[in-house]
Amino acid sequence: MAIKPTDFYNHLTSHGIDFFAGVPDSLLKEFCLCIDDFVPKDKHIITANEGNAIALAAGYYLAKKSLPLVYMQNSGLGNAINPLLSLCDPDVYAIPMVVVVGWRGEPGVKDEPQHVKQGKVQLDLLDAMDISYEIISKDDEQVARKISDVIETAKNDYRPTVLLIKKGTFEKYGKEIKQSDDQRMKREEALEIVLESLDDNAIVVSTTGKTSREIFEIREKESQSHQQDFLTVGSMGHCSSIALGIALAKPHRNVVCIDGDGAMLMHLGSLTTIVSFKPNNFRHILMNNGVHESVGGQATAAKNIDLSAIVEAVGASKMFKAETPTELKENIPKFLSCVGPSFFEIKICPGSREDLGRPTIKPVDNKQDFMKFLKK
Repeated sequence: MAIKPTDFYNHLTSHGIDFFAGVPDSLLKEFCLCIDDFVPKDKHIITANEGNAIALAAGYYLAKKSLPLVYMQNSGLGNAINPLLSLCDPDVYAIPMVVVVGWRGEPGVKDEPQHVKQGKVQLDLLDAMDISYEIISKDDEQVARKISDVIETAKNDYRPTVLLIKKGTFEKYGKEIKQSDDQRMKREEALEIVLESLDDNAIVVSTTGKTSREIFEIREKESQSHQQDFLTVGSMGHCSSIALGIALAKPHRNVVCIDGDGAMLMHLGSLTTIVSFKPNNFRHILMNNGVHESVGGQATAAKNIDLSAIVEAVGASKMFKAETPTELKENIPKFLSCVGPSFFEIKICPGSREDLGRPTIKPVDNKQDFMKFLKK
């Protein structure tokens, strides 16, 4: 029987945990919704990436000497390894915290390609990092004991510990994130306009999640080849750097990066590298819906900041914005004809089709077709 998120939360808080930070994960969605309901905003912070969450929790412990909790998908451990080992480890500052990790790609459990290797090495990775952990599943009768054990280990040994959460562990919390009722475009509509505007020689690099899934389905609907699209899976926040590498290697081909707000925020520093090289053929599109849509719809910081102003301050050559199909259709030709790294923020509303599928080609096949296209 699946675990009630409120019971899990109450077990944690009964041991004094009162601060939560992290990056949303689909396996932890119901737990995160529970946190939203019970924890004040200044003690539940959705961070740009998982390393930020670890550092933020460390700062909270230093100031309050109170045990914090960080949550993430296991793919986010890559971002968290540095502060876990060089900041919080007992051999450095010895900072205790509990890290709740959604176990995507668990061996024997069907999952997406980008999660398979991470899931396979998950336990070995924690062992190599010398991090104590407990595994929790929906049929677990020892949840309270396991939570108590990792908390006591964290407190007594002054070190991070992990609760590794299997798929299907939490029952539905009973709360849905309210979807926006604004009249802005859906992402798929905006993507159709963008793709229609590109010539057959343009190179497309799209971010992980629903953006790449929708691009795949648009090409299928139009009976078009997928060869000009690099459909990034995993590697959240890195599609703009992938696109930059291609743009520098293929200076006579236009490269269009289609990014998302959560992904862009995750590694915002990459903007400085893009602008410092000033590739004339680089076009950066941001699909901004203000939420982590693929993992539950929790808000990103894009709701509260002006990402276009940040990009402009860094030094992009030209800036464009659109919220309606008319604005997008009017400005996309100007954007694509710019010289130098240009930026186009498209404000869209959250949401996607319920029947949205996933790419039916393997990542390695996408790579091979894409590389053949780049040789043209």
